[in-house]
Amino acid sequence: MNMEEMKEIERVERQDSEEMNNEQEELKRIAPWMKQITIRGLVASLLIGIIYSVIVMKLNLTTGLVPNLNVSAALLAFVFIRSWTKLLQKAGIVSTPFTQQENTIIQTCAVACYSIAVGGGFGSYLLGLNRKTYEQAGIGTEGNNPWSIKEPGIGWMVGFLFVSCFVGLLALVPLRKIMIIDYKLSYPSGTATAVLINGFHTPKGDKIAKKQVHGFVKFFSLGFLWAFFQWFYAGGDKCGFAQFPTFGLKARKNSFYFDFSLTYIGAGMICSHLVNLSLLLGAVLSWGVMWPLISGLKGEWFPATLPESSMKSLNGYKVFISIALILGDGLYNFLKILFLITRGIHNNVKVRSRKTFSHEQKRQQIDLQRNELFVRENIPIWVACAGYTIFSIISIVVIPLMFPELKWYYIVVAYIFAPSLSFCNAYGAGLTDMNMAYNYGKVALFVLAAMSGKENGVVAGLVGCGLIKSIVSISSDLMHDFKTGHLTLTSPRSMLVSQAIGTAIGCVVAPLTFFLFYKAFDVGNPDGEYKAPYALIYRNMAILGVQGFSALPHHCLQLCYGFFAFAIAANLLRDFSPKNIGKWVPLPMAMAVPFLVGAYFAIDMCVGSLVVFAWHKLNGKKADLMVPAVASGLICGDGLWLLPSSILALFKVRPPICMSFFAST
Repeated sequence: MNMEEMKEIERVERQDSEEMNNEQEELKRIAPWMKQITIRGLVASLLIGIIYSVIVMKLNLTTGLVPNLNVSAALLAFVFIRSWTKLLQKAGIVSTPFTQQENTIIQTCAVACYSIAVGGGFGSYLLGLNRKTYEQAGIGTEGNNPWSIKEPGIGWMVGFLFVSCFVGLLALVPLRKIMIIDYKLSYPSGTATAVLINGFHTPKGDKIAKKQVHGFVKFFSLGFLWAFFQWFYAGGDKCGFAQFPTFGLKARKNSFYFDFSLTYIGAGMICSHLVNLSLLLGAVLSWGVMWPLISGLKGEWFPATLPESSMKSLNGYKVFISIALILGDGLYNFLKILFLITRGIHNNVKVRSRKTFSHEQKRQQIDLQRNELFVRENIPIWVACAGYTIFSIISIVVIPLMFPELKWYYIVVAYIFAPSLSFCNAYGAGLTDMNMAYNYGKVALFVLAAMSGKENGVVAGLVGCGLIKSIVSISSDLMHDFKTGHLTLTSPRSMLVSQAIGTAIGCVVAPLTFFLFYKAFDVGNPDGEYKAPYALIYRNMAILGVQGFSALPHHCLQLCYGFFAFAIAANLLRDFSPKNIGKWVPLPMAMAVPFLVGAYFAIDMCVGSLVVFAWHKLNGKKADLMVPAVASGLICGDGLWLLPSSILALFKVRPPICMSFFAST
């Protein structure tokens, strides 16, 4: 061992010792769980929840692809409270110190709020019930009945969310010690959020935080001003910077263009390079190759008289091939997660059967204190079980009144199996950071649609999908938050209460946010900006569950088989090939999105990846520090303009200029 290596080891040990000393000091200063939830924290959570609900609702209704914003929410919570305390300090008012526990509570509450906008079905299973989606799926199609329609309404949507979302909060509470302490599941997103929060609340972290806050504010302002500037040129149906034919008019017609959206650029900076390149590959394969070729077969593969939007025409290939990719990827990952769960539980039992001793007594002592704090703030099992039972009974009574097509006994069976499905999903998320809730929901969709028959199958499938998906997703999100709380020394009781408060806020904020878009913009228009692609996908999955394969246009089934097999093969190649090869294998789930939506947002997100790649080449250390802050600033700034622009649209205030492009004569 040379001198440099010895110095590096000493430096790491010294840094680790400082961190442990900070943790020991923090253990002595922890406030009681009720004081960790503050009025200013709830106000900050509400503001962050509203901002992010608007942002993710836009992403839901345009592409359906929403990046993980937990770290961004933690950063924004820090920005809000630090700014507030400094303002009070300048005014001569003494405020209580801002701790990492309060930071964690705000992040948890805000994420619980905007998660309802992400997974509440506004761009998928609930929107799939409206008349526009019914018409796009094909009027007269077997199983697609005119009475299987329920137009969006604030009242019934709020009610549905309240009776379906709170069940998931209590499904896995009795297992929190097993998942976090006994199995030591990593929950990568929860751990990353905790590391960021812990880093903020140290002397060194405060300097880093100042740089990140400055970067966030700078690019937030840029994003807002750029969106405001673009608005002036969008005074018509096909006007504005989004119409700029970056690669020519013909490419623009096939959706290949850069639309200057800082939201997608920011999302691309957060998503991995592999996700963005997979999106681009899917766009090139579908809009660059397949759809032009299939359009040329009009009259042979499908009647030339049918419009493109018909499910028996080109649109049928777009929808069902993307479904095949999604189902192939989902099935493989579902089986993979089950295998990892089985193997992980088996290994954990073996590990616990042997005595282990930490080689660092001080670290072991801190871990024991952290575990003791996590267990000490006990949530009685009877409270969780009684709460789950009461919320389930309410749901079993109310939902059949709202949707008579979904029989009460189906809901009873769903709630009996839901905790075991939630455990599988939460355990898998702890191992891989993949929330598979949508895949559990799709299984429920197909089963309920098939069992309910042609009369009621579509509605029963879509609503049942939402019930299972909500329980499985929320319980997994809560386990992520428990992991964050465990590492930031935050009480599980305060975490559960803040999650419940955030969920309650989200059940009101998310429908209101959705209606802001629904009334101001043409949501669900396949040729517009807010295509809501997953609404049509989910309704057609329900029709497929009712009809079988007779719903598919000519030769579509063979193509679906091929892409389903491709999804399985791509996953196998990624998992079993050498790392230097597997890391380049595209993600079928990401490839499926542009098949229906178009190529433009994939280009935007690849621009985000290009920015991150170039930044890392020029200054890797600064890029690691600033990319999350810059990306969050771009997303929030661009997204926040949606609020005033939606209000202007509601009051019929139109932009003064229409900027459009035409071929020269």
